[in-house]
Formats: sequence, C-alpha cells, structure tokens
Amino acid sequence: MSEERTMSEEQLIDPKGRIPVFLRLTLTVLGISMISEVIGIQRIPTGIATIVLLPMLYAVVIGILITPDVLGKPIKALRKLISDDEIKLAGPMVMLALLPLGVKYGTLVGPNIVRVVQAGPAFLLQELGNLGTIFLALPLALLLGLKREAVGATVSICREPTLGVIGERYGISSAEGTGILGTYLIGTVFGTVFFSILATTSVATGLHPLALAMASGMGSGSMMTAASGALAATVPEFGDQILAFAATSNMLTGVTGLYMVVLVGLPLVNFLYRILEPVLGRSGGTREVKDGN
Repeated sequence: MSEERTMSEEQLIDPKGRIPVFLRLTLTVLGISMISEVIGIQRIPTGIATIVLLPMLYAVVIGILITPDVLGKPIKALRKLISDDEIKLAGPMVMLALLPLGVKYGTLVGPNIVRVVQAGPAFLLQELGNLGTIFLALPLALLLGLKREAVGATVSICREPTLGVIGERYGISSAEGTGILGTYLIGTVFGTVFFSILATTSVATGLHPLALAMASGMGSGSMMTAASGALAATVPEFGDQILAFAATSNMLTGVTGLYMVVLVGLPLVNFLYRILEPVLGRSGGTREVKDGN
C-alpha cells in the first residue's frame, strides 16, 4: 500500500479532534444493530426450501438507506448524523470490526479440529473452484459492455482481500477499481440473500451438509454467515460442525484466495480479456490495459 493511502487511513482513524465523528458513527452502528436484532431471523418457506433472512441483511440495507446519497438527500437532518465524514471513517473501521468475528470463528473451529483435519486437502483445493467464475462471468461482462471494469468485477467474488489487491495494483479509482467496487457492493446487498437461498436448496441435491458447509466459506464473512446459518437451520443435527467447517473454510480462503488471485486469477483474467474483448466487447467503457497485464 502506498504511503499516501497509509497516511490517509491513519488520519481517518486518529480520534484527535474527531471525537464527534467517532461518536456519531458508533451510535449509528449501535442503533442499526439493535433494530436488526429486534427484527431477528426471519424464515420464509418456499416449498422446496426455506429462505433464511439474517439480521446482517437488514443492517446492510438500513446502512445504505441512511447514507447522504440516499435518504440523506431528501432528509437534511439525517446528514447531520451521517455525513461524508462518517462514511469515510466507516471504511477503515470495518477491518477493526471484523476482528471479533475472526475470534468467534476460531472458537468454533477448535472443538471440531479433528473433523477439520480429516477433511485434509479438500479445504486447500477448493480455491481452484473460484477460477470458474472468471470463465463464466468475464464473457458475460464483456457482452454487457464493460471493458477494463470487467477485469476487476470478475477476477473473484470481490471481497476485502481482492479489493485490496485491485486497489493496490490499479488504484481504487481506476476502471478495474470501479468494477470490483460494483461487484463488492452488489454482493454485500444481495449476496446474503442469494447464499442463504442457495444453501437451503442445495440440501435437496443430496450433497453432504459438511461439503456444503465447506462451500459456504467463500472469503466473505457476511455471505459465509448467511450460508452456514441457513444451512445449520435447515440441517440442525449438523449445526455445530457446519459452522466450524464453514468458518475454517472461510479463513483458509482468506489466505489461499489472496495468493490465488495474485498468482493465478489476475493474470488469467487479463489473458482472457485480451483474447475475448476484441470478439465480445462493445463500444464504451475503458479499454486500456495497464502495466502490460
């Protein structure tokens, strides 16, 4: 990470002279959390499966609605609570907020460590499956008219580790950065719903619940929680093991997935882009290929 961005983040999380900003953000997050918990887990039967809506989903939706660009425009008083200052601070604070979640995952893995070790190479080899998203999503993105935006949008499921890689390689304001941010935000809003539905419906395929639990660890804390929580609710007899396998898979994906993106995913998506863009590409977007990739 460049020194300029590092200093910028250090300044953002420095509370000196910014206590009101920290206080407003903390109270807002606390209020959203309380509202989401009051709503609680909602289960919607659909016949073949049950859609499980978790409080995390409500929190994301409420958080988006109260931003200055949404309800903040018509409701001026709301901008006094959530302004651009709070929005900028929320970014670096996310990583700090995820630390307790990592500790919780560790406590789930410990009691089931024997079963986890028995799973062996399956945990490590699962990362190869993520490359399939490139072959499926890149041609579709090009057909929709994306150019270099397609590289950032399709290199992975675009969670925090990949966001850092693309931001460092191309810059978050680049076309590639725009692409990954678009996928990141869409995944945040719709990913929890999609994976909760997918987890419950996948049980009907006959796949073992622990295999589905491993598949739930795709490198996103929110999506993993939604998928494993819905799966555990659907197959309660495997509840603890499902959460342990999903948590372990998610942690390993966070590590192995980073190297897979840097060493394989990014070179692969750039290689395919050079081949497919002249054939499938449409006018518009940003065509420039940076750094020779």
